[in-house]
Amino acid sequence: MSHNLSITQSGAVARITLTQPEIRNAFSDEVIAELTAAFQEVGARADVRAIVLAAEGPAFCAGANLNWMRRMADYTRGENLADAAKLAEMLRVIYECEKPTVARVQGDVYAGGMGLVAACDMAVAVDTAGFCLSEVKLGLIPATISPYVIRAMGARAAHRYFLTAERFDAAEALRIGFVHEAVAADQLDARVDALTKALTSASPNAVRACKRLVQDVAERAIDAQLIAATVQGIADIRASDEGREGVQSFLQKRKPAWVAG
Repeated sequence: MSHNLSITQSGAVARITLTQPEIRNAFSDEVIAELTAAFQEVGARADVRAIVLAAEGPAFCAGANLNWMRRMADYTRGENLADAAKLAEMLRVIYECEKPTVARVQGDVYAGGMGLVAACDMAVAVDTAGFCLSEVKLGLIPATISPYVIRAMGARAAHRYFLTAERFDAAEALRIGFVHEAVAADQLDARVDALTKALTSASPNAVRACKRLVQDVAERAIDAQLIAATVQGIADIRASDEGREGVQSFLQKRKPAWVAG
């Protein structure tokens, strides 16, 4: 238990919940380390058959928190590489967790939070949730999360939403396949429960093998080479002039230099 997240278990279903609603469950290097450890620990429990990733408050996850962004703004390229590698490892651990995972999306999802949802096997969202890959507005790119997000929404949708940083609603997230269901708030838990009931009713070995099957068959492998390329991509652009200007303008609540007027 920590102020960042909680872990609970009911029967064969474990729940990892982000517990910082006051900062929209934005994550930091500390949260990344705790989420990584949580999925490793819960994934290894013999009595767990499914894992739900949830969050408290109006937002599911708003990406990086401001204090972490302030530190990153002064990172060297080497520090950016090490930092991005930790985020990449967290996403890999969630994606490759032996137990099936369900994202319970009760509110808005931005930037790095999109990676959390995409790394889970399935996602159910409230129909009022908003989604946004906002990185280009800060002079950055969604590099580290891209292997998972592109698999979830497809390349065609990624071409649009990576490049425009438009906010889109739950109906659009459902249409492009980023989430599996979009439901009213009072139906969210029932739909998540229906998925976990199906998962816990199936053969544990077959479920584990099916998860591996999808990962092995679907398009390009998320391997060390691809992960390294995404880590280098975000480190390079964070250290670039526009990357630094974008982050600083965001932190200073002003328009970046490339926006006229």
